[in-house]
Amino acid sequence: MQDSKKGWSGRFTEPVSDLVKRYTASVDFDKRMAEVDIQGSLAHATMLQRAGVLTADDLRAIQSGMADILDEIRHGTFEWSLDLEDVHMNIERRLTEKIGDAGKRLHTGRSRNDQVATDIRLYLRGAIDMLIGLVHDLQLSLLDLAEKHAATVMPGFTHLQVAQPVTFGHHMLAYVEMLGRDAERFADTRRRVNRLPLGAAALAGTTFPVDRQYTAELLNFEAVCENSLDAVSDRDFAIEFSAAASLTMTHLSRLSEELILWMSPRFGFIDIADRFCTGSSIMPQKKNPDVPELVRGKTGRVNGNLVSLLTLMKGQPLAYNKDNQEDKEPLFDTVDTLSDTLRIYADMMRGITVRPDCMAAAVKQGYATATDLADYLVKKGLPFRDAHEAVALAVRYAEEKRKDLSELQLVELQSFSSLIEADIAEVLTADGSIAARDHIGGTAPNQVRLQIGKWRQRLGV
Repeated sequence: MQDSKKGWSGRFTEPVSDLVKRYTASVDFDKRMAEVDIQGSLAHATMLQRAGVLTADDLRAIQSGMADILDEIRHGTFEWSLDLEDVHMNIERRLTEKIGDAGKRLHTGRSRNDQVATDIRLYLRGAIDMLIGLVHDLQLSLLDLAEKHAATVMPGFTHLQVAQPVTFGHHMLAYVEMLGRDAERFADTRRRVNRLPLGAAALAGTTFPVDRQYTAELLNFEAVCENSLDAVSDRDFAIEFSAAASLTMTHLSRLSEELILWMSPRFGFIDIADRFCTGSSIMPQKKNPDVPELVRGKTGRVNGNLVSLLTLMKGQPLAYNKDNQEDKEPLFDTVDTLSDTLRIYADMMRGITVRPDCMAAAVKQGYATATDLADYLVKKGLPFRDAHEAVALAVRYAEEKRKDLSELQLVELQSFSSLIEADIAEVLTADGSIAARDHIGGTAPNQVRLQIGKWRQRLGV
C-alpha cells in the first residue's frame, strides 16, 4: 500500500511506520523556517517563469497561494502535519490544495536538498543581522557604564591577585573590545552564509534552464555556491556561526564570573538590580546573581551545540545525508540562547550599581602601585632588575608594618633606595598611577573617554 501523503511514495510498497514517522520528521522544529521557505520558493518560481518553465498564470497562482499560506502561518491557523515530515512538504501540500497543478509545478528544477540548504542560509543570515544589532546594544550599555566611571579606580587583577590600579571604565571597555571582535566575526561569517545553493537540486544540478544568478539577486545573495555537491551537503557555514556564537558566550561568561565575584561581600564592588537576582528558600538574607550564573551555564550549552555540529559533519561522505536534519535544533538553540542572553545582559548592565569606596579600599590591599615605584626608580637611573628587588623589599617591609606603600614615610622608603625623593608621594597614589598610563589603550581617564568616543562613533551613536 502506498502512503499517498508522501511526496516520494510511488517507489514504496508499504507505508512508513508511525515510529519512523516520529523519528524522522522535523516539522516540529523546522517550521520556524516557514517564512524563508516561502521566500525562497517565490524566488524560484519567479526564476522558472522567466526561464519559460512556468507560465505567467502559474506564477500568479503560486504568488497568491503563498500569500494566503503566509497569512495562515502568521495567524496560527496553518495545520502542520507530521505525516508530511518537514516544513517544505507541509507548505507545498497546502499550496497544491489551494491552487492545484501550479503548486505541483513549483518543485520543478529543485530538490529538498538545495531547498533546505537555501532556507537555512536565509534563516541564519537574518539571525546574524539580528545578533549583530544585539551585540551593539550591549556595547552601548557598557559604554554608558564606562563613561560614568571613567575615573573610578579599582584594582586590576592577574591570577585573581591585586596587580595594578585601573579604572572601572577601562575594565568595561575591555568587554566592548571583545564584543566588537564578536560582531566582526558574525559579519565575516555572514559573507560565507550569503551564498545561494538553490539550483544545485539533489546533488548534480538540473536539466532545466535555471538562472541561479537571477535567483541569487532576487534573494539578495552575494554569490552562488559553485559546486552542486558542496552546495547541498556542507554545513560549515553553520559550524562557523556556532563557533562565533560560542566565543561571544565565552566573553559573556567571563564577564559573568566577574560580576558574581564583585557582588560577593568579599569584594563588594557592585550590586546587581533586584530584577536580575533571586533569594533563597531557606536563607532570608541571600541575594543570588542568578542571571550571570545562568549565562555561565548556558555557555556550556552553546559550546555543546558547536561540538554537536562538528561531530555531525565529520563522517559524512558527499553529498546530502539525512544526518543533516540534525543541524537545525542545535543551530536554532544557539540563536535563541545567544539572543536571549544579549538582550538580558544589555538590560542588566544598566542595572549595575558601582561602589567606588569598596574598589578604592581594595586597591590598597595588594600594593597595587608597587610597579609604579619600580618605574619611578628606573626613570631615576636604576636598572629595572635592581629596582624590582628594592621594591620587593619595600613591599615586604610594608606588609610587616601592615601599611600600604603610600602610607610609608619618606625616610622609610629611602632606606630601600637613596633615589627616592619627595615627589614619590604622587606616584604611589592610585589616581597618580592611572593618570600616568596616558597612551592609546591605557587606563588614564582621558584615554578611557577618548576610547568611548571612538566606539560611539563606530556604532553610529
